[in-house]
Amino acid sequence: MKTMGDMKTTGTQDEDQKGRLSSVSMAIRILKAFEGDDAEIGVTELARRLGIAKSTVHRLVVTLMAEDFLEQNHETGRYRLGLGLFGLGSLVRNRMDLSTEARTLLMDLRQETDETILLAVPAGPEIMYIRVQPSRQAVRISAEIGMRAPYHSTAAGRAMLAFQPESRIVALTGASLPPQTPKTITDPDKLQKLLGNIRRLGYAVEDEENELGMRAIAAPIHDAQSEVVGAVAVAGPVQRLSLKNLNGFAEPLLVAARAISARLGHRGSLGAGDSE
Repeated sequence: MKTMGDMKTTGTQDEDQKGRLSSVSMAIRILKAFEGDDAEIGVTELARRLGIAKSTVHRLVVTLMAEDFLEQNHETGRYRLGLGLFGLGSLVRNRMDLSTEARTLLMDLRQETDETILLAVPAGPEIMYIRVQPSRQAVRISAEIGMRAPYHSTAAGRAMLAFQPESRIVALTGASLPPQTPKTITDPDKLQKLLGNIRRLGYAVEDEENELGMRAIAAPIHDAQSEVVGAVAVAGPVQRLSLKNLNGFAEPLLVAARAISARLGHRGSLGAGDSE
């Protein structure tokens, strides 16, 4: 049962939340004001166009500058869109390009393996699946677009992680590797040895380490700058996929990963596991 004091507190929290949401809306409106012909706009003009106080505009502009979404021309005092937005736009475009370029090749890989095919990309401290080609078999794994998973316990995550700089690997794995199943590798030294083996082979294998009853094999995808931008994985139930069968998918998987990378402009070697 709520007391009157509880109701008052809740009301205040609701008002604070509405205020925060309003600020987000205003910040978005400020950024959209640059969609026109004006590359640079001052605080006074932004306030006039948006119909809000100059003090509010100034506060939001300072916040957007701190995140590199806006930058100031110190000669004119006016503001323009920042490199932070360019970075986000490039990330979205790259993911869209990857998904588009990979589509046919993922379908071909599913046809060849008759298992579920997953396309994953880095998503901050996790990976995210952006395309799923489900197996046509009655018993198959369940995966959805937008689903997130850890790096250390998934084949796709490991395939991407293995080809990162050491500082990036440490940042993504940290000191704690939470177990997803009783079979998950949680020892940092063991994970490092595993990543070295993945670099040697060119692909990663997962044996019920992220989800009991499921196995997967994955290979990294590189872009024109040789950066790892994703991974393609073949996954299925342990009842059908023995480790021998899983490793038998390595060659068609690597062929698909190389073909997708080539479509993204990659022209170099794909790592120690590449025999080209």
